[in-house]
Amino acid sequence: MTLLARTWDIVERIRSKAPLVHNITNYVVMNNTANALLALGASPLMAHAQEEMQELAAISNSLVLNIGTLSEPWVSSMLVAGKAAKAASKPIIFDPVGAGASSFRTQTCTKILQEVAPTIIRGNPSEIMAVAGADGQTKGVDSIHTTQAAETAAEYLAEHFDCVVVVSGKRDMVVSTTETVWLQGGTSLMAKVTGMGCTSTAICGACAGVADSAFDAAVAGMALMKTAGGMAAAKADGPGSFQMHFLDALYSLNKEAIRANCTIEG
Repeated sequence: MTLLARTWDIVERIRSKAPLVHNITNYVVMNNTANALLALGASPLMAHAQEEMQELAAISNSLVLNIGTLSEPWVSSMLVAGKAAKAASKPIIFDPVGAGASSFRTQTCTKILQEVAPTIIRGNPSEIMAVAGADGQTKGVDSIHTTQAAETAAEYLAEHFDCVVVVSGKRDMVVSTTETVWLQGGTSLMAKVTGMGCTSTAICGACAGVADSAFDAAVAGMALMKTAGGMAAAKADGPGSFQMHFLDALYSLNKEAIRANCTIEG
């Protein structure tokens, strides 16, 4: 089965199974992320109280950890949730937002990697390089590096933590210990809307909740972002209308749209 066929199979599984995706994410993007998951067919859960992490891990299909708006209590909840999800064999998707921008962020990333061992790591090139210990300087939470520049860092993380690494940019890269795939598509309008990277991570979480492999889930998640972005850009007049059309595109996705809007290169 081709990567395109596997991606469409994952979409159909999401729509039929409505996986519950537990998000401990930043409060800038909660509404956007929840709506994107709903539009795709998944079920979003936004909760961060440490007291309920164990119970939520038992009922969720996947866990998304996003460090966009950090505080010590949230970090503690992420660690408890991550360990509970790992014990329950649930996939964990980690978004190291702004890694390299502050020592607190970078140290938190290290702690999550070492204590939780995420299944998928998704970030921009600078974040991935910072998490890997390379020169991953960021401009706030934005990347100042290209996807190509982060390839070695992604390969290191995949090998060292036995996970799948996604580096997103104009071309997205998905790296495992055995293969690398590049995805082309999307639109520059995505950079004009806050939280699109965070949405990518959450959609990877939805895909991971039903997919047979983490690699397929990561490829599918990024392919769906590229596709919905391209579909939305064709109708949008600017960032505001783009957000509306992006949700509609996720809702109306079909196999032909993925083929037309996203190129997957092995």
